[in-house]
Amino acid sequence: MGEMPELRVGSAVDVHAFSTEPRPLMLACLELAPTGGLAGHSDADVIAHAAADALLIASGIGELGTVFGTGDPRWSGASGQALLNEALRLVSERGWSIANLTVQLICQRPRFAPHKEAAEEKMSAILGAPVSISATSTDHLGFLGRAEGAAALATVLLLRPRENA
Repeated sequence: MGEMPELRVGSAVDVHAFSTEPRPLMLACLELAPTGGLAGHSDADVIAHAAADALLIASGIGELGTVFGTGDPRWSGASGQALLNEALRLVSERGWSIANLTVQLICQRPRFAPHKEAAEEKMSAILGAPVSISATSTDHLGFLGRAEGAAALATVLLLRPRENA
């Protein structure tokens, strides 16, 4: 019987305010509305950003802000899918693969349930691993409850074969 693979868990949070400028609402690499989007240096997809951050943290590469910093013009306006693809490439280069990823979206709006299945399928296809996404509200408490923004919490389990000594 082979050795147990090396395992790492990473968790991350991403938060964005709703934009005062017209821009698409992106969540889980899906455009949910042509306007009413979140403000940010890139597309402000809190689900994709939290997922990419969890990947980078679990693998020991760094975090979203250091790898895709706002000072780097290459990532200005970048899609959440582009950030996920790059995070996955970096993680894979280090020999890690994704066992699974879970994300919880926290917001008063939009209502996410109608998009859950498509979002999970899209994220699973991008990452090549099972992705589960849930959503909740804060019962109208705080800035999230006042519908001033959205947040996402992501947890990922990475694995890689142990090196033979």
